[in-house]
Amino acid sequence: MEPFRSEIRNTPRVQTIRIYLSDESLDTKVKQHLESFEGIDFIEIRETVAQNRSGEGLTVFLKDGVDINKMKASIDSSLWWYFEEDLVD
Repeated sequence: MEPFRSEIRNTPRVQTIRIYLSDESLDTKVKQHLESFEGIDFIEIRETVAQNRSGEGLTVFLKDGVDINKMKASIDSSLWWYFEEDLVD
Protein backbone atom coordinates (compact mmCIF):
# COMPACT_ATOMS: atom_id res chain seq x y z
CA MET A 1 0.00 0.00 0.00
CA GLU A 2 1.24 3.47 -0.88
CA PRO A 3 1.94 5.79 2.07
CA PHE A 4 -0.29 8.54 0.64
CA ARG A 5 -2.56 9.57 -2.20
CA SER A 6 -3.29 13.11 -3.37
CA GLU A 7 -5.80 14.67 -5.71
CA ILE A 8 -6.98 18.06 -6.86
CA ARG A 9 -10.53 18.79 -5.73
CA ASN A 10 -12.82 21.40 -7.21
CA THR A 11 -15.40 23.22 -5.13
CA PRO A 12 -17.63 26.09 -6.19
CA ARG A 13 -15.35 28.58 -4.43
CA VAL A 14 -11.80 27.25 -4.64
CA GLN A 15 -9.59 24.40 -5.83
CA THR A 16 -7.88 22.41 -3.08
CA ILE A 17 -5.45 19.53 -2.83
CA ARG A 18 -6.64 16.59 -0.76
CA ILE A 19 -4.08 14.23 0.76
CA TYR A 20 -5.06 10.86 2.17
CA LEU A 21 -2.46 9.08 4.30
CA SER A 22 -2.44 5.32 4.77
CA ASP A 23 -1.52 5.94 8.43
CA GLU A 24 -3.84 8.61 9.80
CA SER A 25 -1.75 8.95 12.96
CA LEU A 26 0.75 10.90 10.81
CA ASP A 27 -1.76 13.59 9.77
CA THR A 28 -0.41 16.17 12.22
CA LYS A 29 3.27 15.51 11.39
CA VAL A 30 2.65 15.71 7.65
CA LYS A 31 0.57 18.87 8.13
CA GLN A 32 3.48 20.48 10.00
CA HIS A 33 5.88 19.40 7.24
CA LEU A 34 3.72 20.97 4.52
CA GLU A 35 3.06 24.23 6.37
CA SER A 36 6.56 25.40 5.44
CA PHE A 37 5.70 25.44 1.72
CA GLU A 38 5.52 28.88 0.20
CA GLY A 39 2.24 29.21 -1.63
CA ILE A 40 0.15 27.29 0.89
CA ASP A 41 -2.38 29.47 2.66
CA PHE A 42 -3.48 26.92 5.28
CA ILE A 43 -4.08 23.19 5.84
CA GLU A 44 -6.99 21.52 7.58
CA ILE A 45 -7.36 17.96 8.87
CA ARG A 46 -10.88 16.96 7.85
CA GLU A 47 -13.05 13.93 8.36
CA THR A 48 -13.82 12.11 5.13
CA VAL A 49 -17.27 10.72 4.51
CA ALA A 50 -16.83 8.77 1.30
CA GLN A 51 -16.61 5.23 0.12
CA ASN A 52 -13.15 3.68 -0.28
CA ARG A 53 -11.38 6.57 1.46
CA SER A 54 -9.60 6.84 4.76
CA GLY A 55 -11.44 8.42 7.68
CA GLU A 56 -9.35 11.60 7.66
CA GLY A 57 -7.50 13.63 5.11
CA LEU A 58 -5.56 16.83 4.76
CA THR A 59 -7.09 19.65 2.75
CA VAL A 60 -4.53 22.12 1.39
CA PHE A 61 -5.70 25.62 0.51
CA LEU A 62 -3.42 27.68 -1.71
CA LYS A 63 -2.71 31.39 -1.81
CA ASP A 64 -4.11 33.37 -4.74
CA GLY A 65 -2.17 33.01 -7.97
CA VAL A 66 -0.45 29.71 -7.10
CA ASP A 67 -0.51 27.08 -9.86
CA ILE A 68 -2.35 24.12 -8.31
CA ASN A 69 -0.78 21.56 -10.65
CA LYS A 70 2.76 22.68 -9.84
CA MET A 71 1.99 22.76 -6.12
CA LYS A 72 0.51 19.24 -6.23
CA ALA A 73 3.65 18.02 -8.00
CA SER A 74 5.84 19.71 -5.35
CA ILE A 75 3.80 18.23 -2.51
CA ASP A 76 3.85 14.74 -4.05
CA SER A 77 7.63 14.91 -4.56
CA SER A 78 8.21 16.15 -1.04
CA LEU A 79 5.98 13.50 0.51
CA TRP A 80 7.71 10.70 -1.41
CA TRP A 81 11.02 11.99 -0.07
CA TYR A 82 9.49 12.39 3.41
CA PHE A 83 8.38 8.77 3.55
CA GLU A 84 11.50 7.36 1.84
CA GLU A 85 13.80 9.07 4.33
CA ASP A 86 11.79 7.71 7.27
CA LEU A 87 11.37 11.18 8.71
CA VAL A 88 8.19 10.03 10.40
CA ASP A 89 10.07 8.26 13.20
